[in-house]
Amino acid sequence: MVEGQAGPMLELAGVVFRYEDLVMRFDLRVARGECVAVIGPSGAGKSTLLALIAGFETPESGRILIAGEDVAGLPPARRPVTSLFQEHNLFPHLSAAANVGLGIDPGLRLDADARARVSAALDQVGLSGFEARLPAQLSGGERQRVALARSLVRNRPLLLLDEPFAAMGPAQRREMLDLVNALARDLGFTLLFVSHQPEDARHAAGRVLFVEAGEVLCDGPTAQVFTPPLPPPLAAYLGGG
Repeated sequence: MVEGQAGPMLELAGVVFRYEDLVMRFDLRVARGECVAVIGPSGAGKSTLLALIAGFETPESGRILIAGEDVAGLPPARRPVTSLFQEHNLFPHLSAAANVGLGIDPGLRLDADARARVSAALDQVGLSGFEARLPAQLSGGERQRVALARSLVRNRPLLLLDEPFAAMGPAQRREMLDLVNALARDLGFTLLFVSHQPEDARHAAGRVLFVEAGEVLCDGPTAQVFTPPLPPPLAAYLGGG
């Protein structure tokens, strides 16, 4: 991976986290602007890795640096990170525009500039004209686009996706991943996404992390990671293919 003079966007150094009998250990660096897929079996630690970065979990030891700043002691709201989950967490009584506006001000005290940012974000995700619709009036894919628009207006440099498109079919998942990738390039943010679908990683990511039993066992360019001969754990996960 190529890193600019300003250093990596994300670095985990000697991070240790215990969950029941599993001891997880993470060391990795992610360059600014990278799109990285995190794959692996259920319970391997993929979501925990993202939760540690976002601040929803606290490591036993080690350092987590984002844009050079050690954020290990910061709560999630103070980290330069936005997380998007499968549960879109839209408020059913608020319009699409209001749900997006929460990303700017939880009290929805929005001036004209902020309202323009909300409209621009909805336009970027293909929902121009949907400002007044309630979540119940939107399809599942449209609700995820609203949640994505809310992520965009937060203007944080690191976006973490924990299977937000898992309930969608393959074509719609690819469409959403293409949209996120295009927005990441246009807006200059760094992207990590968890997926249980290896084809999503092949389609959208420039780099793949394969997590097994709380550790990153494979880390490299996507084509290289999926090129045989594969390490036995990765081959078993992919079904030997």
